[in-house]
Amino acid sequence: MSHKRIAVAVATVLSLAACSGNGGNSGGEGKTITVWVMDGDYTDTTLQAINKRFTEATGASVDLQIQQWEGITTKISTALSTTGTPDILDLGNTQVPGFAASGGLLDLTPYRNDLKQGRTWLAGLEDPATVDGALYAAPGFAGARAVIYNKKTWTAAGITATPKTYAELTAALDKIEAGNPAADFAPFYLPGQYWFAGLQFLWDAGGEIATHEGGAWKGGFSTPAGQKGLTEFTTFQNTYSTPASRTLDTITPDQTQLFADGKTSAILATSGSIGLIQKANPAIKNEDIGTFPFPGTSGKTQPVMLGGSDWGIAAKSDAHDLALQWVKIAASPAVQDEFVFGNDGWIPNSTEGIQAAQAKGLTEQQQGFFGGALSSKATPAAAQWPTIEGDKSINQVFSAVASGAETPEAAAKEFDAHLESTLATGQ
Repeated sequence: MSHKRIAVAVATVLSLAACSGNGGNSGGEGKTITVWVMDGDYTDTTLQAINKRFTEATGASVDLQIQQWEGITTKISTALSTTGTPDILDLGNTQVPGFAASGGLLDLTPYRNDLKQGRTWLAGLEDPATVDGALYAAPGFAGARAVIYNKKTWTAAGITATPKTYAELTAALDKIEAGNPAADFAPFYLPGQYWFAGLQFLWDAGGEIATHEGGAWKGGFSTPAGQKGLTEFTTFQNTYSTPASRTLDTITPDQTQLFADGKTSAILATSGSIGLIQKANPAIKNEDIGTFPFPGTSGKTQPVMLGGSDWGIAAKSDAHDLALQWVKIAASPAVQDEFVFGNDGWIPNSTEGIQAAQAKGLTEQQQGFFGGALSSKATPAAAQWPTIEGDKSINQVFSAVASGAETPEAAAKEFDAHLESTLATGQ
């Protein structure tokens, strides 16, 4: 971004600070901003609530355009490079670094504290939106993974309390295994290629995927902490999942179908998996399903990788001041608590938002996901990170160790070298 553009953007902070979303007018009469929102991310009720507050505060209107997922990355890249760009875009949290690297997003660093409005944003949303210390998007909502377990199966094994520690979890799974000796039954189905799960073990051990040092990315799987995480993932996977699962992903076979068929008593998955389980087996009712955050060997809940949405503002937008005010309202405690959580059921964008949701009362199924999101991490804020996901090298490093095809040391060395060379191409 040019110094001139930064100077112009900084000048708009006064109007951002002036906008509290509580009424008044900020000189937007007769103006319209365009907001792109991904299909399924927010309900119409929530979006209209944001727009109403925005119009009352500024006098401006909103052209809300719902976008489909197919081909969206290319569509956004093209839009951000043109003068007719949308002003505000609903972006996947791990997409932000790539669009920031291309210069397509406005640097929001001068407005960080004002946008946070006294709250502590979830690291899994804020960190990938922060590139080289600069903020390029404001967190919108989160989705997390937690343990989903069959309460009937656990009760039959004599387990009546939700595990709070790793030792309690493994003790429970040992009891379940003893009562379910079938060769194709997994006390905890955790396929080897499940890198989202693998990362939780890596982070719990104090490891990092990669760190940015001296202008370059340094892989973290070969570090002592990285090796510990790989080893602990393998130990758990080999002990409680089926031997056949060591080279598999979560899709083939579908882990929700295995749960529905009674082939496992527990999986690590997102909240949407509960509906898929019940669709596959309607006999499984809400009261039959429990959730809890995965307890780590560290003595704490394993950090989870959040999926979710961030709000970015196009650098080429000619309405930065209005766009900033819209984003501030969307990220505000009132909208987060009353609509993003209260209406849509998403995990709100801050620690305080989660605590407010917990105070209001969560369903038993929600508790594990909201609790897990309080400890979150993110993939590296590097433009080329999607390449690592796309070539599935991150899947294979965990699978290679879980299956015994490679030692943790050899697999880590190979992956770290690939990671470093791949991420370097985006610097």
